[in-house]
Amino acid sequence: MKNVLTGIALLFITTGIHAQSKTVTDAFAKSFPGATKIKWEKEGADFEVGFTLNGQGMSAVYNGKGDLMEKEVEIKVSELPAGVAAYVKEHYKGAKITDAARITKANGEVNIEAGIKGKDILFTADGKFLKEAKD
Repeated sequence: MKNVLTGIALLFITTGIHAQSKTVTDAFAKSFPGATKIKWEKEGADFEVGFTLNGQGMSAVYNGKGDLMEKEVEIKVSELPAGVAAYVKEHYKGAKITDAARITKANGEVNIEAGIKGKDILFTADGKFLKEAKD
């Protein structure tokens, strides 16, 4: 009986996600026509989509209503503000920055992300430390 109830609960959850994701996938298709290598993930109450557009790796986060919450564009590590490399060198001894991105939030705020060993280190657009997050 427990398995039947679990199955029914999963059906309702999946149906709810599908209904929301239709709105979200439509919003994504409108915002990023021509995107390829599309991969969706659930991120809390939101939906994150990783994709490639014009040869550049990107991701976007949408809420369940289809509103774009933030857009992330991969950048070269060499494009990071000087303060980022200095901060990582000082606070993460011997760590190497493996990837980097520019994040633009819905309100226009821009942050920089530097990836090291399973962690994302977030900075302001001019390279001032904000916080560390698990990758």
